[in-house]
Amino acid sequence: MKEKRQAGLFLVNMAVILVVFFFGSEHTLISFINTVFYIGLIYVVTVLFMFTVKGGFFDGLVFGFRRYNHIMFKRKDYLEEWKKKPLPSESFNIRLYRLLQFQCYMLVGGLIVLLIIYYMVR
Repeated sequence: MKEKRQAGLFLVNMAVILVVFFFGSEHTLISFINTVFYIGLIYVVTVLFMFTVKGGFFDGLVFGFRRYNHIMFKRKDYLEEWKKKPLPSESFNIRLYRLLQFQCYMLVGGLIVLLIIYYMVR
């Protein structure tokens, strides 16, 4: 099931790349490479952000803002539920991360292959 989902999303990505390419003004190899780069860049930025969240970089920041909000606004929170709320790294969706990571690898790999073809033909 996992491979079907990854393959399906990759086909959707390729369809989006082809639609954007065909509606563009130029139909050259460099234009196609640029289109793959832009779509791949979205995945790279998303995966790097998710990697940062997964590592717990924002946990201290979120905890500090929750504590500051609790102290400054003097809420009548007898259970202190702000301490029990999950931090960003605790509520992380690893399946989505793996799916987007695979798409990122495939698009960047395809981009590298296209660049090799471009420079060999040129």
